[in-house]
Amino acid sequence: MAIFAATVLQLAVATFVSGVPQFEGKAFASRLVAYPAMMLAVPVVWALLRRKSDRIVPIDWGAVAFLMAPFLVDMTGNSANFYDTIYWWDDANHLVNWFFLCMGAGLILRHVRDLRPWELTFMITGFGAFMAILWELAEWYTFIRHGTELETAYEDTLGDMALGTTGALIAGLLMAWRARSSKQKLGAGNTEREGFEPSMEL
Repeated sequence: MAIFAATVLQLAVATFVSGVPQFEGKAFASRLVAYPAMMLAVPVVWALLRRKSDRIVPIDWGAVAFLMAPFLVDMTGNSANFYDTIYWWDDANHLVNWFFLCMGAGLILRHVRDLRPWELTFMITGFGAFMAILWELAEWYTFIRHGTELETAYEDTLGDMALGTTGALIAGLLMAWRARSSKQKLGAGNTEREGFEPSMEL
């Protein structure tokens, strides 16, 4: 929960401390509500489902950490004013943060036993692309449509969605590789055990 606490602390500073240029016009009051809600959504729903059914696996805190990490990275970049001082920071964020987000989604999807590696890749990439579209719509509605970036918004939005989807694809391919490797190791282990079964023939 350290990721959650660090993110909320920076959100509070951005919302309530006035006179900080990098926080101006970026709808941090809305983020103060939206970010914690989105960060807690998965663990809360997961805990509620597990309370109702013993068939639900325990919370995968590694997956939750990946899902929460993009919010911390975004807020840290804003607090350090990286968005205004490092020209490639925003692009890198869309690539890396979507990788983190989709790694978390992939770690959750691995609990679906019957998914083939290629199915896992497509599901993770599709999820990332969908979330990239939702994010860009939220950005446009909250501060771009009435801000100073409207003239460059189209090109920037297309680039952000492409980078986000690329990050999702990388996460999907990595999770598929892990799933394939795990199945191969499991198959090798089963073969080895079968090979050393004691014979009952005399």
